Amino acid sequence: MVSSGALDVTSPVAERDAITVDSVSKWFPSADGEPLHVLHDINLKVAEHSILAILGASGCGKSTLLNIISGILKPDRGRVCINGVVSEQFKDWRSVSYMFQEDRLLPWRTALRNVEFALEAASMPKAERRRKAQQALELVGLSGFEDAFPYQLSGGMRSRVALARSLVLEPCILLMDEPFSRLDAQTRSLMHTELLRIHGLKKMTIVFVTHDVEESVVLADSVVVMAPRPGRVRERVAIDIRRPRDATTPEVTRYIQRLRALI
Repeated sequence: MVSSGALDVTSPVAERDAITVDSVSKWFPSADGEPLHVLHDINLKVAEHSILAILGASGCGKSTLLNIISGILKPDRGRVCINGVVSEQFKDWRSVSYMFQEDRLLPWRTALRNVEFALEAASMPKAERRRKAQQALELVGLSGFEDAFPYQLSGGMRSRVALARSLVLEPCILLMDEPFSRLDAQTRSLMHTELLRIHGLKKMTIVFVTHDVEESVVLADSVVVMAPRPGRVRERVAIDIRRPRDATTPEVTRYIQRLRALI
C-alpha cells in the first residue's frame, strides 16, 4: 500500500487534548451469565488536530472503545472527556462525526441527498442543506456526481459520499471505524491521500480503528496497539516520519515491522 503524490502534510502543533480516555473498562453480558470483560483500564489522550490510529487484531475491543468515545456506549468504569468536558455532560455532539465500516448509504437517495441527510435533524432550511452538501461533495472530489444513486457508484466513490456525509456538519472530531477496509488496495491508497488532504484543510482531530498495520503507519501521528481479552493498551508508538509516507521505504517498513511484532 502506497500513499503517493506531492502532498506534504505535516503534523500541526496541538493546543490541547481533544479526547481523554481515563481508566475505561467495559463488560458485556454473555450467554452463560458470566460478564464478558471487553476493555480493561484504557488510558489515552488524543491531541487536538492529530490523527490517532487504534490498531489490533479482531476481538480486541477497538470498535467498542471507539463507540465509548463517541458516546454510543457508556463505560462501566472510568470516563471519557471531549474537549475537557466529561462525555455525559458534553452537549455539542454535532461537532463529533462517526464514519462506520459500512458506507450506510440510503439506496433510494442520490449522493447529494445522502449527504443532506446528516443535516435534516438540524432543522436547516432546504437551500442551506443543499449548499452545504454540495460543498462537502466537492471537498471529497465528487462534484458532478450529485444526482448519482449508490448503485451507480464504485466502492471508492461510495466511501467518498460517506466521508462527505461525515464532514458536512464540519466536525472538530472525526471517528472512523475501519472505513476503508472493504476497498481494494489501490482505492484505499487514494482514500488515504484524500483523507490527509482534507485533514490538512480542516485541521480536525481524527481517531480511526484499523487492523491494517500499513494503513496506521501511512496515516497516523501515533498508533495505539491493543492487546486482546480483555482489550488493553499494549503500547503507543509515535510515527515520526514526514508525510506523505511510502509504505515501501525503509523507515516506514521499520515502523510496520515494529507494530506487527506488538500485535
